Amino acid sequence: MTLIIVLLCIAALVVMISVFKVSAFLSFLVISVAAGLMLGIPPAQISHSVEKGIGDTLGSLVIILCLGAMLGKLLAESGAAQNLASSMMGVFGTKYIQWAMVVTGFVIGIPLYYGIGFVLMVPLIFSIVYQYKMPAIYIGLPMLAALSVTHGFLPPHPSPSALVVQFNANMGITLLYGIAIAIPAIVVAGPLFSRTLKGIEAHPLEVFMPAQSSGSKIPGTASSFFTALLPVLLLMLTAVYPFLYNHRLPFQNIVALVGQPSIVMMLALMYATWSLGMRCGKSIKQVMTIYADAVKDIGMIVLIIGSSGALKQVLTDSGASMQIAGLLQHVNLPPLLLAWLMAAVIRACVGSATVAGLTTAGIILPLMQQTHTDPNLMVLAVGAGSLMFSHVNDAGFWMFKEYFNISVKDTVKSWSVMEALVATMGLAGVLVINQIIK
Repeated sequence: MTLIIVLLCIAALVVMISVFKVSAFLSFLVISVAAGLMLGIPPAQISHSVEKGIGDTLGSLVIILCLGAMLGKLLAESGAAQNLASSMMGVFGTKYIQWAMVVTGFVIGIPLYYGIGFVLMVPLIFSIVYQYKMPAIYIGLPMLAALSVTHGFLPPHPSPSALVVQFNANMGITLLYGIAIAIPAIVVAGPLFSRTLKGIEAHPLEVFMPAQSSGSKIPGTASSFFTALLPVLLLMLTAVYPFLYNHRLPFQNIVALVGQPSIVMMLALMYATWSLGMRCGKSIKQVMTIYADAVKDIGMIVLIIGSSGALKQVLTDSGASMQIAGLLQHVNLPPLLLAWLMAAVIRACVGSATVAGLTTAGIILPLMQQTHTDPNLMVLAVGAGSLMFSHVNDAGFWMFKEYFNISVKDTVKSWSVMEALVATMGLAGVLVINQIIK
């Protein structure tokens, strides 16, 4: 019964948004309350679940989303985005630009959490789209496929790292297996698949549209690249810093502070205010106006992403994810395939890759130990399954839809299918490696 209720709620959400054109934010709130009532959460606690879901989702994202939009808007307004696009096209050309996006997404995705990588790379994607009149999905999906794969497969990202600990796997071996599986998954779900989507008309957020020349000095190419990539560089440095010393680290507390994504974004924006703003002839007032406009442009996106977390929390608090996993627990399948399937079903029902992965881990662990299944491959099987078919109950779905400004139908055809391909290719890679090492 729980599975039927979850599926009905998801169907109702799709109908409200797609057929009746109700705001996604309001639709999520209504369906979250209805789901809570049908799943047996005490009425007095439903609002707490909704508020907690919104708070947990936005708590880690709202600062990054807003500061990222400000940085992206300044990159566009200052002319730095055009410099980035021109340089990349000059090096790779139109023919290989997709592969440039893939490599960039993979390198950026290893140290960065998915949401941060998305926000930081969107201005680069859209600057190429606007300047060279290229299809947005064709350019953007390969990079986002790379970001998604690194987020789901590779330590040190939160979910695979937590799975490594739970399964008592080896972090290094898991990473090596993950990279071997990630490369073909990215190629199929990114450059190859996106070539079939050129017919989708996307109208990316105008917040990142390059501005007409205003008489201000255009920043140089080196300055443009350094400013745009400064958040990535800071996060990489703080991640590597602990490995440089074998004893107690000097400035450990400062590095720990600077290593927080929100602090990194704040420092990067402060630098950009000087390098792309005041240094190029803009007044502080002009720069602040740019920042205010950027936040206005993404206000509804922030609300939609937050409200998607409300439904996820209601499903989690009701125990729906555990009940769905319990239904699958006794299915007669090989452990790696069963773990993938369990994570995939929970992901499709609940919407959270992290919830899907960790819920599956707790249930599949005894079976893994009994059958002596390779724990490193189990990490990757669960991680791949947890990416399966992102749709309307996933915050990532709405980030893609709203930033690229396409319909729900086209988001399913592009984003959701891309995630399904990543998950399927991940499972195929796990099964192949399992046969090789037997």
